[in-house]
Amino acid sequence: MEENFSQALLAWYRQNARQLPWREFHSPYTTWISEIMLQQTRVETVIPYYLRWLNQFPDVAALAASDEQTVLNAWEGLGYYSRARSILKTARLLHEQYHDQLPADRQELEKLPGLGRYTAAAIASIAFGLDEVVLDGNVKRVLSRVWNLDIAVDTPAGEKLLWQKAEELLPHGEAGDYNQAVMDLGATLCTPRSPNCLLCPVQQICEARRLGLQAERPVMSEKKAIPHIQVVAAVLHRGDQVLIQRRPSQGLLGGLWEFPGGKIEAGETPPQALQREIREELELEIEVGEMLGTYHHAYTHFKVTLQAFHAEILSGQAQAHAASEIAWAKIDHLTDYPMGKIDRMISKDISLKN
Repeated sequence: MEENFSQALLAWYRQNARQLPWREFHSPYTTWISEIMLQQTRVETVIPYYLRWLNQFPDVAALAASDEQTVLNAWEGLGYYSRARSILKTARLLHEQYHDQLPADRQELEKLPGLGRYTAAAIASIAFGLDEVVLDGNVKRVLSRVWNLDIAVDTPAGEKLLWQKAEELLPHGEAGDYNQAVMDLGATLCTPRSPNCLLCPVQQICEARRLGLQAERPVMSEKKAIPHIQVVAAVLHRGDQVLIQRRPSQGLLGGLWEFPGGKIEAGETPPQALQREIREELELEIEVGEMLGTYHHAYTHFKVTLQAFHAEILSGQAQAHAASEIAWAKIDHLTDYPMGKIDRMISKDISLKN
C-alpha cells in the first residue's frame, strides 16, 4: 500500500503540479525564502511578496548587506515577523561562515536561525535532492485520512506516529517531488473542508473515504479559549509629525514601529489607561482627545481590540522606556516605518484625515 500511495501521488503530481514562481526557477536560496514565507501563510498571499523580495534581495549576499528595518519593510503584511528577523540573521551567518551558500545537509540546516525540522527537510529535499521527508499541516491531513489515524495529530504522540509513517512512505531518490506532491494534494484536493475525493489520485486506498470519515480526520486536540485583550494607543501630534516608538527586536512584532499605548487594566476607562501608559512609557502627561478609531486583529494565541485616540502633550520630554527608540515621524513618511497590521491601519487613517 505504501508503494502504491507514493507512485500514484508522483504520477498525479507530474500532471497536476501547481505552477508556482519558486518552482519555475529554484535554487537553495529561493527554496529557503519561499519555505519560510509559506510558514503559516497562504500561497496566494506569498506570491507577490516572494517576487518583490527576489527583486530587492536577489541572493544571500544582497540580503546579508541589508538592515533590519529594510527587511521588515519588505516583509510587512506577511505577519509572524520573527521569520523576517531570522532570515536576516541566517543570511548574515551564511555570508560570514558559509560563503553565501546554504549547507546541503538537513542537520546543518536545522542549526540556522528559524529553520526547524520541517523547513530544513523541505530545503534539503527540494533544493538538494536529499532523501528527507516533510511534515506540515497538509501532509498530516493527507496521511491521517489515507490511513484513518484516530490519534490527535497536534500531540507529541501524534507527531511521532506521523513522522514514522511519512518516513515509511518516502520514495528514495524522489523526495523533492514526492514532498511537494503530498503538500499539493493537501492544498488542492484533500482540503480541510469538503475534500474533492472523486479527483484524488489515492482515493482507492484511502481508509477514511472508505469509512466515510473524511470530515473527522485529522483528529485535533481540544483548543483552549483565545484571550481577548483591550488596548489603547495615542496619536501625539507635533505639527505635521506624530510620535511613534520601535518595539524591542525580541518578542511579538519585534523591531516594528507602533503608536504608544498599552493594555487597559481592570477598573480603568480607555482615556485613563492611555494616560497611565503614556506616563509609564514616555514620561509624558497628556490630555486625551477624540477617538481616531477602533481596530481589531487576531494573532495566533489571542485577539486584540485597540482604541486609538488623538492626544495632546501637556508636559514632559518623551523618553524611550518601553521601546528601543522613539521618533517624530512626518505623517506622509509613515510608510517608511515597518509596522504591524493595526498600527498600519492607524497610520493610514491619520494620513487620510491629515
